Amino acid sequence: MARPRKNRMVCDLPEAGGFQPAERSGLPSIVLTVDEYETLRLIDREGLSQAQCGTHMGVARTTVQLIYASARKKVADALVEGRGLRIQGGEYQLCDGTARDSRCSGCLKCRLSRAFGKPKGEMDMRIAVTFDHGQIFQHFGHTEQFKLYDVADGKVASAQVVGTNGQGHGALAGVLKALGVDVLICGGIGGGARAALDAQGIRLYGGVTGEADRAVEALLAGKLDYDPQAHCDHHGQEHGGSHACAHHEGHGHGPCGQGCHG
Repeated sequence: MARPRKNRMVCDLPEAGGFQPAERSGLPSIVLTVDEYETLRLIDREGLSQAQCGTHMGVARTTVQLIYASARKKVADALVEGRGLRIQGGEYQLCDGTARDSRCSGCLKCRLSRAFGKPKGEMDMRIAVTFDHGQIFQHFGHTEQFKLYDVADGKVASAQVVGTNGQGHGALAGVLKALGVDVLICGGIGGGARAALDAQGIRLYGGVTGEADRAVEALLAGKLDYDPQAHCDHHGQEHGGSHACAHHEGHGHGPCGQGCHG
């Protein structure tokens, strides 16, 4: 009887799910699996050796060699033949940032979990706010900091600011999960990010502006003015390169200042 194959540990799904050449060949796209993508990321981008990559992904170096060779062949074929490249499928397990899975060698989510993880049984909930100089940052996908509020007995017991280390749209939901966040308050947010937060079980209060501390106080008092339909629209072509966060009519809104895809 064949041994069951071990899933490969992957820190995050790719930001882009595929690529298309400017001039298409008419041939079908090539599928690069998520675990193949991860070997390219770790070895070619992060500079890990194949042995280190194997430790990170929880598989043997010989397995990494096979996955890596397959990944590079697919990318080469896509470039030479002018074919699209889709990233999907494969045998992988996403790191959940709990730092309990010994196969993860210490990705950002695990490091954040160890440094800032929510103590069990010591609070009612943890609220995160997209944060910039005391204000609610208006574009979730480009936030560089979250302010975390630990709530006990209906009041804020402690607060701390945590950097995102440049993580983009696709990874931020996982970062919040690793931090033990139950509720997120933010400004504009894209549909993909909303779905990712929902998958992580994080309640969202979007379309909120103003001071972060006051927003948390209002939430705990049941008086937070938020927009359940808040989103970010890309308006770069129509407005001379600027971007704005669009919110449901009747609620406040502010400028994004960056491309709106999160």
